[in-house]
Amino acid sequence: MTTLSPRRILLVDADAFFVAVARQEDPDGAGKASLLIVGGRPGSRGVVCSASYECRAYGVRSAMPISRALKLCPQATCVPVPRGACSARSKQIQQVLATFAPIVQASSIDEWYCDMGGTEALYGHESLEATAHRIRDAVFSATGLTVSIGGGTSRLVAKMAVELAKPKPGSGATGVRCVTPGQESAFLAPFRLADLPMVGPRFSATLERMGLETIADAQRWSEADLQSRLGERAGAWLHRRVRGIDDSIVTPREVQKQVSREETFGRDLHDDDLIERELLRLAVRVSTDLRRQGLRARTVTVKLKDADFKTRSAQRTLAQPIESEKSVIKAARVLYRALRGKRRVGVRLVGIGLSHFDDDSGSGTGAVTQLGFFAASPPPVPEGEPVENAKDRALTRALDQIRDRYGSSAIIPARLVDSSRDTGPRVEE
Repeated sequence: MTTLSPRRILLVDADAFFVAVARQEDPDGAGKASLLIVGGRPGSRGVVCSASYECRAYGVRSAMPISRALKLCPQATCVPVPRGACSARSKQIQQVLATFAPIVQASSIDEWYCDMGGTEALYGHESLEATAHRIRDAVFSATGLTVSIGGGTSRLVAKMAVELAKPKPGSGATGVRCVTPGQESAFLAPFRLADLPMVGPRFSATLERMGLETIADAQRWSEADLQSRLGERAGAWLHRRVRGIDDSIVTPREVQKQVSREETFGRDLHDDDLIERELLRLAVRVSTDLRRQGLRARTVTVKLKDADFKTRSAQRTLAQPIESEKSVIKAARVLYRALRGKRRVGVRLVGIGLSHFDDDSGSGTGAVTQLGFFAASPPPVPEGEPVENAKDRALTRALDQIRDRYGSSAIIPARLVDSSRDTGPRVEE
């Protein structure tokens, strides 16, 4: 009888990724600042994208408003997110990982899961930890960036391990932490249940009322007892998770769910014409992102954050998929006006999201369409919805080629040329 070898999963996490890239891009400015916040300029209304470990010691955290972060750490240097450079470095790191692992899955711009199954002989049957150190050295050699790596028999264990691998000041961590097969329960025991992925505040509060705060607490309960208190599904799920059991696999590419862009304004906007101009600016950018991924979208979502921080959104699913900025703005404008009609207050943030792509069901650019002798009539398009034909799409792609060659501002809608009506500093998110 053949015995299956334990799975060998790594999670590679770039250390303070946005901070590290910002320092590389500006060695004389951000590169010399130990207290560094990436996300926006001082006085802007943006939020913290990332902060150096030194800033985090003051309580600065991701998604915190810049203004609050500077109150906690007033001596910090603030810089915008170097988006282009971050995207390039992310791709470079993934290329390095692909030389070590047969399957690499990008979980985010700065996190990658690697399935090292079947590579034991390739690396001389060395430990998973030794291979992880080898990968870490290769990434630094190729990019100048450091990564932390967690490893184990499941994605869950690798995710928890990477948190202890990060070389934070005073931690003594080496950048790699791998859990030996069979030691998953002992490794997880000291963690709080709230630290488990997918255990949110509400579920955590329920567990606390049951007297369960740490993973060790939950490990002492039988599956039947957990199911009797939490329900069959939740109880069985928690019983497996606290023992590190996670059967989810590493896949080469997660299915893209949404493409979106949003901006926070330097001051609240009240003028509809001005807000719609910013909506058009976002439509140009998000539709470009969509086409670069070879996608078309059926659902358009518009998001507003009002001056009092209330967030509202509206969406519409179209009869036919779209990809051009002209179509995106036509659909988005209708949704925006519906939202504004319900509540006319200052607008702090506006965003556009595109989803339900035409290849979600296998009918995208790579699919084969079966043609019939008698072509069916296309479904009727509801009044007011954008309609695209081959000519529209050819024109849009010609514009993309010009912008790629001469810059994104080479050709823009005429309405965006007028810069006399300023919205204040914009923070793109």
